[in-house]
Amino acid sequence: MDPERARELLAAERARIESALSRLGHQDTGELSEEQDPASQASDLYQDELDAGRVDDLREELAAVERAEARLAAGTYGLSIESGEPIPDERLEAIPTAERTAEEERQA
Repeated sequence: MDPERARELLAAERARIESALSRLGHQDTGELSEEQDPASQASDLYQDELDAGRVDDLREELAAVERAEARLAAGTYGLSIESGEPIPDERLEAIPTAERTAEEERQA
C-alpha cells in the first residue's frame, strides 16, 4: 500500500476514535443524585458502566492505530507482524490497523 494512502487511512481512523472518545461520558443534569429516583440512578449507573467499557475498547483501538503508525514509520506497515507476509491492500483499506493476514487472524 502506498504510504500516503496508509497515512490517510490511519488519520481517519484516529479522528473517528478520538471523536467517539470525546462524545462518551455521563451527561450531568445538575440534579443531585439523592433527589433522583432509584430507576434513574440505576439507568445512570448502567450508562456509566457501558460508557466505561466503550472507552476501554476505543483506547485499545487507539493503541492499534499508534502501533500501525509506528510500523509505517519503520517501513513495515502492510506486513504481518507474525510472518512478515504482505497484508493485502483490500484488508488494509477495510482495517487500516490490521497486524496479520486474514488467514493468520482466523488461526489465532
